[in-house]
Amino acid sequence: MSEFTYAASGVDIDAGERAVTLMKAAVERTNRPEVVGGLGGFAGLFALDVQKYRKPLLASSTDGVGTKIALARQLDRHDTVGIDLVAMVVDDLVACGAEPLFLQDYVACGKVVPERIAAIVTGIATGCTLAGAALVGGETAEHGDLMDADEYDLAATAVGVVEADAVLGPERVRAGDAVIAMASSGFHSNGYSLVRRVVSAAGLDLTATPAGLDRPLGDELLEPTRIYARDCLALVEELGVEAVHAFAHITGGGLAGNTARVVPPGLQAVLDRDTWTLPAAVRLLEEHGVPRAESERAFNCGVGMVAAVAPEQADAAVARLTGRGVPAWVVGTVREQGGDAPAAELVGAYR
Repeated sequence: MSEFTYAASGVDIDAGERAVTLMKAAVERTNRPEVVGGLGGFAGLFALDVQKYRKPLLASSTDGVGTKIALARQLDRHDTVGIDLVAMVVDDLVACGAEPLFLQDYVACGKVVPERIAAIVTGIATGCTLAGAALVGGETAEHGDLMDADEYDLAATAVGVVEADAVLGPERVRAGDAVIAMASSGFHSNGYSLVRRVVSAAGLDLTATPAGLDRPLGDELLEPTRIYARDCLALVEELGVEAVHAFAHITGGGLAGNTARVVPPGLQAVLDRDTWTLPAAVRLLEEHGVPRAESERAFNCGVGMVAAVAPEQADAAVARLTGRGVPAWVVGTVREQGGDAPAAELVGAYR
């Protein structure tokens, strides 16, 4: 009778254990004082300090990286997509004013290559450190029957906390509010199905530096998503919820589509293209067939987060964000909505 083993069936337990050993130090560096225990348990434990809050609300967010992973596989560079993963969940959390507390990841792959898994999770740990969140656990699942050996996918859930009377959102936004734009670091983690289709159809060389860019196209496209969580929280702490009314994380749907999510009925956010320069990488894709209207729906076009703030605090908000290393500017204003006007609208022309 033939003997069957898990390894021969496509699941290498020893490789998984080696991956955990390689990533352990990076994960432990994300620990916050509230973390109880360490790697190896069946669940992550986090001791919420209930004395610190008057009426805490827990917030949660789940997301992935999407087809940017296919580009990472193509270039065989896996140390930054983990940062993208963290950014996509914690920057959603902070949109309501929540401080990210902890995160758990899920890595599904065709074959566990310990060094590759460790690079991915080290990137996740780096992102958690940037966000101030603890990486309290996760799962690496080997699915050889479902995925090719070099395939993998990522997902994560993060949990945060915000005081009930400090939740940000459209309920706080008023006519006259200034809309503050925060620069993106690149395409972030949205629109990559379109990006990759254009790169392939146009025969663009990922190792070459196109006109207008100052680095190879592959480096530009793999630039990790900027994590705004700590900067947004610092802005709220310094100016207060009386001044900072809402944040919108600019992901799929673009600047207008996501800004509209924090504009209450009867108001409109008018966003002026003339206040910033369309990134060269976006222009490159437009030169190869992406219409402007599609760019503005699929890509962030240079703005990764916006804040609606009281008009008298607009200059202070820009100064504080810029001082923290986040390029920021007044991109528009909130006004009374006229007729059938959309909740958020781009006007003017890019510089």
